[in-house]
Amino acid sequence: MKAGKTSRKPAKKVAKKATKAVTKTSAAKPKLLSGGNPQIAKAYGDAPVQAYIAAMPGWKSDVGRRLDALITRAVPGVYKAVKWNSPLYGFEGQGWFLGIHVFTKYVKVAFFRGTSLRPIPPGESRQKEVRYLDIHEDNPLDDAQLTAWVKQASKLPGERM
Repeated sequence: MKAGKTSRKPAKKVAKKATKAVTKTSAAKPKLLSGGNPQIAKAYGDAPVQAYIAAMPGWKSDVGRRLDALITRAVPGVYKAVKWNSPLYGFEGQGWFLGIHVFTKYVKVAFFRGTSLRPIPPGESRQKEVRYLDIHEDNPLDDAQLTAWVKQASKLPGERM
């Protein structure tokens, strides 16, 4: 090849290869990590959160859908992302107020400023301000209390992660 010339593939072939790669990737089921937590690539928006929820094993997926719907109703315009294989909820540029994570026997809801909520969520953390709510398969979810915590948490300064 002469200097200054570059090899170019026809646009149709490149586009076709890219489409195949996207289709293959999106069709693959996410890997489940320890405890059944879905491995979802870091991404922002509703789509990665929905992919995470869809990949949650068994009864936990129903809990994930219920939590996501409750949070979205309680905080219109909430910003979503998946980071560190966990859905996060907050406001763009203002940080995160809540995260969800799957474990073997429960789904953990983390309130990043949980010690400021009333009443304080029951699960303690090693981190000073964080509090947890662990949702087990046989425990009923108190929608009214959870909604109150979500609304309170959304009004507090977000966690920058």
